[in-house]
Order: sequence, then structure tokens, then C-alpha cells
Amino acid sequence: EVQLVESGGGLVQAGGSLRLSCAASKRTFDDYAIGWFRQAPGKEREGVSCFASSDGSTYYADSVKGRFTISGDNAKNTVYLQMNSLKPEDTAVYYCAAGVMLLHSCEYDYWGQGTQVSVSS
Repeated sequence: EVQLVESGGGLVQAGGSLRLSCAASKRTFDDYAIGWFRQAPGKEREGVSCFASSDGSTYYADSVKGRFTISGDNAKNTVYLQMNSLKPEDTAVYYCAAGVMLLHSCEYDYWGQGTQVSVSS
């Protein structure tokens, strides 16, 4: 069973930073690419970033490149998303998810409950 436990999120002013964490089982961490997608009210789901522990590969959406950094901790089976220089348009529910990393995106089969990120202007 794939279980993903998210933490982090909250309210921050524009230009600020937040860090999201996603804890998984060792099997999930080893077997899947783990990342984040987000969904804002009235908008389509958007893939944000993902990480593959097998080789350390990462993917970032153009909208977050240079501002967000994803990393994985093998000892803790946890993936982190450090979000810097946050903008109001980053406001959304962020979901930690597990799936596969493709050439230019990540596709997910499992995801967590989601955590709210709100950025005020």
C-alpha cells in the first residue's frame, strides 16, 4: 500500500519561503518517483516537481524553475520541496504524489490529502 504523509504549507507573504515534506515508506520511496502537483480553485491541476531516488533525477515545471528545489532524504524516506520567492499565483492545494518520471513531466498514481499553501500580496 502506498502511503504519503504531507506536512508543511501555510500562509506566507509574497517573496517568502515555505518547505513541504512528504514521508513515504521505504518501498514507495525506492520504487516510485515522488513529487508534488498543485490545484488552485477554478484551475487545472499542475505538476510542480518530482524526484526519483533511483538516480536523483528531478523535474520542475517552468513556472517554478529557479525558485523551488526538490530533494530526497534516503535515510528518512522523505522528499522535500523548498519553495522560495513565493508569488500569489503559487497559492493552491499542494499534493504529494507517487508515480513515474517521464521525459518532460511526472505522472502519478497515488497522492496524499493535500496541504494548503497561501501566498498573500
